[in-house]
Amino acid sequence: MDIQKLPKISLHDHLDGGLRSSTMIEIADEIGYKLPESEPHGLSTWFYQNANSGSLERYLVTFDHTIAVMQKPEHLRRIATETVLDLHADGVIYAELRWAPEQHQQSGLTLQEAVDAVQDGLEEGMELVEAMGGFIRTGQIVSAMRQGNRSLEIAELAVANRNDGVVGFDIAGPEKGFPPSMHKTAFDFLADQLMPITVHAGEADGLSSIKDAIVTGRALRLGHGVNIIEDVMLTRTEGDTDLVLLGPVAEWVHDRQIALEISPSSNLQTGAGEQLGSGIANHPFDSLYELGFQVTVNTDNRLQSATTLTRELEMLSENFEYGIEDLHQFQINAVEASFQSLDTREELMEMIDSGFTQFE
Repeated sequence: MDIQKLPKISLHDHLDGGLRSSTMIEIADEIGYKLPESEPHGLSTWFYQNANSGSLERYLVTFDHTIAVMQKPEHLRRIATETVLDLHADGVIYAELRWAPEQHQQSGLTLQEAVDAVQDGLEEGMELVEAMGGFIRTGQIVSAMRQGNRSLEIAELAVANRNDGVVGFDIAGPEKGFPPSMHKTAFDFLADQLMPITVHAGEADGLSSIKDAIVTGRALRLGHGVNIIEDVMLTRTEGDTDLVLLGPVAEWVHDRQIALEISPSSNLQTGAGEQLGSGIANHPFDSLYELGFQVTVNTDNRLQSATTLTRELEMLSENFEYGIEDLHQFQINAVEASFQSLDTREELMEMIDSGFTQFE
């Protein structure tokens, strides 16, 4: 099964977590910024090793370097273009790329100029793919930093660009200690404007964070969300049957099919979802899938995790013995959860079904 050739959907991919190491080095040389390593392989290795700490907070420190080379419009455009090309090479046909414009103003860019530069790059990438005879579509998810105080401003930015590439809003950054309720004004505004919302929750914090993302954030999807497993009780009964009880938060997420944007490699690096034990064999993905949660597979940060969507699917397949039908279902889940119109979702679903039928 050649997973790379299968059409795929990526819902949780950080623009500042997917740079090419060679591009980082070229831009750093141009602007006089010192990186930890000076050649591509060494730099890629540095990112992976330093992100592999077991702590989300330490994981996030690596972004100081990627963000440093993303401060000028030409660099934002180049990185966005290369991201589209890299995703296309991995078989991705639709990607929602999230990033925080407020972190890209060190050289004087306005928020709007930053968004415009990224959108120009995404469109250039799509045009290049089309010229090669391929297909890919993208959408921006504009993120506010949850430890900051600019969420309403970023929410207004998202709404202002909803007809120019922006498909949704998110809050990112350190989760524990910075609950969604800190940004209630922004979420109220977005709800009034009917703007789709996803919230990082259930990665570095637990059920209270997930509940807050749903209640205050009105989240349609949960970024990671793996700690929802805390609200699932497995009770062994007589024989081979297990009784599964869902707590109120898990039941709400399950029954309303709020999509979980799960990124297995990233979760292993940050220690997310370790209630069942460490290592991929104990990752809650399979349990959540078997219980009928709307799980989707994502990369989170391709640079820090040294991964691709193909690699994530391969890892899950090898460890949980998934077949082509399971991988197909993961893509169906992602299409249904995407922040696109019904017509576009139907078109993407047809492409997914057609692509998988060839291998089933």
